[in-house]
Amino acid sequence: MRINFKNLTVQVLIAIVLGIIVGAIFPEFGAKLKILADIFIKLIKMLIAPIIFLTVVIGIGSMGDVKKVGKIGGKALLYFEIVSTFALAIGLIVVNIVQPGKGFNTDAANGADVSQYTDAAAAEHGLGAFIMQIIPDNVVGALANGELLPVLFSAVLFGLAAAAIGEPAKPVIKFFEQVADIFFKIVNMVMKISPIGAFGAMSYTIGNFGLKSLGNLGFLMLSVYITMFIFIVVIIGLITRYFGFSIFKFIKYIKDEIFIVIGTSSSESALPSMMRKLENYGCSKQVVGLVIPTGYSFNLDGTSIYLSMAAIFIAQAYGVDLDIWHQITLLAILMLTSKGAAGVTGSGFITLAATLAAFPMIPVEGIALLIGVDRFMSEARAVTNLIGNGVATVVVSKMEKEFDTEQEKRALSGQITQP
Repeated sequence: MRINFKNLTVQVLIAIVLGIIVGAIFPEFGAKLKILADIFIKLIKMLIAPIIFLTVVIGIGSMGDVKKVGKIGGKALLYFEIVSTFALAIGLIVVNIVQPGKGFNTDAANGADVSQYTDAAAAEHGLGAFIMQIIPDNVVGALANGELLPVLFSAVLFGLAAAAIGEPAKPVIKFFEQVADIFFKIVNMVMKISPIGAFGAMSYTIGNFGLKSLGNLGFLMLSVYITMFIFIVVIIGLITRYFGFSIFKFIKYIKDEIFIVIGTSSSESALPSMMRKLENYGCSKQVVGLVIPTGYSFNLDGTSIYLSMAAIFIAQAYGVDLDIWHQITLLAILMLTSKGAAGVTGSGFITLAATLAAFPMIPVEGIALLIGVDRFMSEARAVTNLIGNGVATVVVSKMEKEFDTEQEKRALSGQITQP
């Protein structure tokens, strides 16, 4: 079997392996290579805000039917809430069964400074603060700062206005489509250096935290990985089967994006190319433009699983006995705090701090126990988020009869490739 070294997946895999080797053998040097990952992720983040604004406006504005926009958005949000609740629940069930925190030594958390997470959580969470975050001071500022929710909010309003105006707004939508094509071309250029970003991220992770840190909390990590695997194969798999497509074929189709996410620990790093790939898969531009950006704020299945398992792990480690009603209360809190968490590395940690702050039975300083391995679990979170949002887009497309089955067959057979 001949290996195609020009293939992006192969390049990213090789980069990840090399990153692990460099980080293990030359830890100090490996830790310094984080700048390579930061450069790649910053290049991607530079493009995300304008791409989301353009695609949402194009998707809504080209429909010309405000009721249809509301129908698609309503179905997407209902789907997100149901599936993310399943994710939270399955995390609680598994962590109660395997009990990875039972008998854990909490000395490592004593005196640890977790203020950077608790301060950020206090600043960024709460219903009032969340609503205020959605509404930008001005649209240009939101785009300039790359603030996902305000950009999404502004784009929805702009798109609805364009749809209401109708025919006179069509030249503007056409212009936006041409601008979007330019941005996606830039994305294709940036993706060529994704192996370098993956190499830098993995070198930093292993060099900074060391292979030894994998063993200290290995049981929790294994539990999280297995739970996410079960969620994808069983829960998501049953959903895809009901809607007439295969989860395994879909995962194979988006394998390039999955390996980029594994390398960078950020689901946002694959967002632009994922949107284009879903259009190639058969989803309509309108549904992709509306569902994917919304899903990145409201449908973070991997983050939901991690939050529920991490919270109960800390409770078990400190010997805090939570009965069924306490856990239902925790689930309700998680349903609120898990919404709006960004797809960037570290957001799950801040959201966990916000959850524990709202549920004082579990000591918030316990998050210090997870600092060493959070980075390793972030890859699993990001991949699960990516797959969950991809499947959600296909499901909503099929529900709205905005899906091209023949194009799906061509995409899976390799007849349609990324432009």
